[in-house]
This record gives sequence, structure tokens and C-alpha cells, in this order.
Amino acid sequence: MRTTLTLEDDVAVRLERLRGERGESFKAVVNDTLRRGLDALDRPAEERRLYRIKPVGLGHCHLPNLDKTSAVLAYGEGEDHK
Repeated sequence: MRTTLTLEDDVAVRLERLRGERGESFKAVVNDTLRRGLDALDRPAEERRLYRIKPVGLGHCHLPNLDKTSAVLAYGEGEDHK
């Protein structure tokens, strides 16, 4: 079947790169790529494993309220710092 297909620039660049690597015709590369993509769409989606983060206790915070910048600077630099 012959048809006109308008490719976006990034897709065209990738197809041309594949064509050069494989030494195949542009038509062969496009058909192979489309087949692989369609086959992937036909397969059921892989189930994703649930990722859990284990919390870790960091102990007591030795700094004052971090929302008060002046208090944090005073703690870090000392009250006498000018």
C-alpha cells in the first residue's frame, strides 16, 4: 500500500539514524518500527510492582523552628555573630 506520511522532525531523525545503523531502506525501517510499536500496543501492560519507602527516624531536631530564618542563623552562627 502506498500512502503519504508526515513525520515530526524528531521521529524522522530517529528513523534516519536507524536506517544508517542497519543499512536498510527507509521503508523497511519504518515498517519494522511500526510493527514493533503495534505489537507492543497489543500486549497487556506489565503490572508495576508497588514501591514502598521505609521511614527512618532521624532523632530530635536540634535546630529551632526552620521557618524562622533569623533563629536558625543565630543558632548556626552564634548569638554574638555580627
